[in-house]
Amino acid sequence: MKRSRLVTYSTYLKIPHLLSLQEPRTKARDEMLFICVHQAFEIWFRLSIFELEKARAAIDADRLSAAVHALRRVTTILRTATPAFEVIETMHPYDFLEFRAKLEPASGFQSIQFREMEFLSGRKDRRYLTVLEASGRRALKRRLAEPTLWDAYVALLKRHRLRVGSDAEILKTAVQIMERPDRHPLWDITEALFVYDQGFLQWRMRHVQMTMRMIGEKAGTGRTGAKALVGAGYDPLGQAGGVAYLKTTLAKVFFPLLWEAQTQLTRP
Repeated sequence: MKRSRLVTYSTYLKIPHLLSLQEPRTKARDEMLFICVHQAFEIWFRLSIFELEKARAAIDADRLSAAVHALRRVTTILRTATPAFEVIETMHPYDFLEFRAKLEPASGFQSIQFREMEFLSGRKDRRYLTVLEASGRRALKRRLAEPTLWDAYVALLKRHRLRVGSDAEILKTAVQIMERPDRHPLWDITEALFVYDQGFLQWRMRHVQMTMRMIGEKAGTGRTGAKALVGAGYDPLGQAGGVAYLKTTLAKVFFPLLWEAQTQLTRP
């Protein structure tokens, strides 16, 4: 009888395979750093998607404590991943130029999982379906057909007999919830959604800062896809530069009505 192979740390986590995936295209010293950090981002994105799907399902099932837990976990993931930009910044911008040209046309713009997180959270942009590779288009088409976290939240409000017939009504409802911290039954889930959105925005802001340091106003490596996305009238990664495009993403919050509710809050 054959003895079953014992599970070890290495076999369980498939460490040999994992460590075989870093394949620099040049002999530049810092390309390995660049690859490792971005692969780590993708691992965090994968876990985030898993947790966001759990949060959406929990909201649909009125298991709000589970939904809050999943959202807080994603927020913690973002807070953990965001400082990795500091690791990239240990690379001198001059040294980045040693291998940067070899990346074209690859770009973080093309991260399918990042776009899935956007679609799943509530920002669906069909134009990505025209500029990403086939596997990415399939994934985003699936996300496009799915309800978002925001859809699940609005349905939750409706089940609680709160007014959600228009954006104005949803905004008023959100304000009423936020004005009763720790007292309204939907305050925790509302706050968890907002804090998650805030964490994602902080990730975007830190990304912009890192890019400003590394390439200044140079064109991004993914300029072709980005130009197709925004249209011929504005080339954010061409003449305007990569940072100019990334700055436009800072307005891409997932739950704008929750942000507007902060403005509407008052105290007697």
